[in-house]
Amino acid sequence: MDINDLILVSVDDHAVEPPDMFAGRLPARYADQAPKVITKDDGTDAWVFEGQEATNVGLNAVAGRPPDEYGAEPTRFSEIRPGCFDIHERIRDMNAGGLAASMNFPSYPQFCGQYFARASDKDLALAVLRAYNDWHIDEWCGTYPGRMIPLALPPIWDPALMAEEVRRVAAKGCHAVTFSENPEKLGYPSLHSDHWDPFWQACSEQNTVVCLHIGSSSQVVITSLDAPVDTMITLQPMSIVQAAADLIWSPFLRRFPDLTLALSEGGIGWIPYFLERVDRVYKKHRAWTHQDFGDMLPSELFLQRIVTCFIEDEFGVASRGKLNIDMVTWECDYPHSDSSWPLAPESLGRYLDGVPDRDVAKITHENALRLFSFDLFSHLPREQATVGALRARAADVDLGYRSSERLRKAGTAPVSVLDLARQLPTSRES
Repeated sequence: MDINDLILVSVDDHAVEPPDMFAGRLPARYADQAPKVITKDDGTDAWVFEGQEATNVGLNAVAGRPPDEYGAEPTRFSEIRPGCFDIHERIRDMNAGGLAASMNFPSYPQFCGQYFARASDKDLALAVLRAYNDWHIDEWCGTYPGRMIPLALPPIWDPALMAEEVRRVAAKGCHAVTFSENPEKLGYPSLHSDHWDPFWQACSEQNTVVCLHIGSSSQVVITSLDAPVDTMITLQPMSIVQAAADLIWSPFLRRFPDLTLALSEGGIGWIPYFLERVDRVYKKHRAWTHQDFGDMLPSELFLQRIVTCFIEDEFGVASRGKLNIDMVTWECDYPHSDSSWPLAPESLGRYLDGVPDRDVAKITHENALRLFSFDLFSHLPREQATVGALRARAADVDLGYRSSERLRKAGTAPVSVLDLARQLPTSRES
């Protein structure tokens, strides 16, 4: 296999929103209340909205940063690689990394718009959220058609409004929406409640994939308060198994047979055992738990309806025979600390060596394009979408590390999971 021939579509990357994103996008009566970027006394930048403050933590936008400068401290735009927040530079970085297309999760609003949901004025919150989605779809994704898969935020405080927004953005060509892996942790009804049915119905009707990203419950995995941050980083992807169990045992997947969900940044290596386990639980306990999957097994429901993705997962790729190859996708995770950019093709190529070409095509791009109803090749012809062709267009992109004296000093102190947890509001009452 020649990695230069690969076509790579990442279903999980991230945008760091630029300070001017709301300019001209809100009704006049709300213009002065839009979220704004301020520079704090310590020189770092932060978004403020209705008294709330949000920053980019050090693990969120570290593309191009020396690893010894990673950390949990807030950053400023001058210390972030421009490709994180400038769409023109992002496309150049994608070309340099061999990425044909990318889907970008939000940063400061949090994974399912919790930042907006905590606003006391819900009319203002809805206006801001819709402005965010319009910026994301029209500007971030629309500036270079065919390169960015649109992903919308939901007004999570009202399922009827969520359904309305799903339909509104679907009319603009957006068929993916973020949601929480565990909304109960945010102060809302759980995935086992029928509270969310209007949202599920709208997503089913519009062929919209619901993406549950790790950390979208505004919580990190904490085993003990003094555990090193390595503990959290190790457990965070695998912790999506909790959401997977909720999805399988909640009745809503069976009530909405056309609904598709994605476990974003969750990896795939854990799934074969999980499927074995849920089938065993069902067979041994359904007589008294009263679960009913009809003529299916829980594992079959998972394989049919749940999209999975991985960054680097040698065991998962080797175990693909236990998965539904039509639901496996790949991610780069730019610009997070787990990202394989700019050497994603080389990294992924190690795991795909010896994999049949048909499976490679599905994993690297075909599944993503089909599942997210995204048209790549009418905008970027196949021969121009390969790793080799894209990198040839980006020979002038500087891929060297960019260091910061301030971050180098900050990076000398050990970081614990508590340092990260303190920066994450956990509920709608926060």
